[in-house]
Amino acid sequence: MGRNFVIQIKPCGGMICNASLFHKIPPWFDYVLENIALHKNAWQLRPYRLYMWSASNAVDGLKTNFSAFGGQCTISANKQYEAVWRVDLGAVLGIHHITIYYRTGNYPWGPDNGFTTRFLGFSVYISNTTDKENGVLCFKDDKFTRYTIPAVITLNCTHHGRYVIYYNNRTSTNLPPDYSAYAFNELCEFEVYGKTWSSFEAF
Repeated sequence: MGRNFVIQIKPCGGMICNASLFHKIPPWFDYVLENIALHKNAWQLRPYRLYMWSASNAVDGLKTNFSAFGGQCTISANKQYEAVWRVDLGAVLGIHHITIYYRTGNYPWGPDNGFTTRFLGFSVYISNTTDKENGVLCFKDDKFTRYTIPAVITLNCTHHGRYVIYYNNRTSTNLPPDYSAYAFNELCEFEVYGKTWSSFEAF
């Protein structure tokens, strides 16, 4: 008898509350959800001037230190009105969900943590080119406040594409009151989960 795995999804308004990792199709095939962004090529529009905060930090698999000097986060330049970061998956792949770990400074997350205001208003796009306008919008934050936005967020984003693009901007002249004045991408880990197939011998 083969093992039996079932995916059980609990949606939360565009986000996933809970999901298992394995699902059985025929008796001899499984698919597993893997982080298909891990160690892939990453890029950001305006990096901070120090090399230690490169775009690749967000896909290095490290998520134990969420401060600027932990060497695990990507940080963009100050005083910018647009922030763009993207990862190249290497091919057009099927995406199941995305999990983002934002910079906390290793301080308790909540309305008094200054990084909450920088995270607000972000978008995630899936595209077959490096231009987000050629892709699909899989998530746009227009409801969170500095009291409600989580530091770790999982997005239900079932699309196919090669590039996953994180975008934030402060170009509006009428920003919500909780929003920071400038745009940032301060991503400590950006995980893109997709299906990879495996087979086993059934008895």
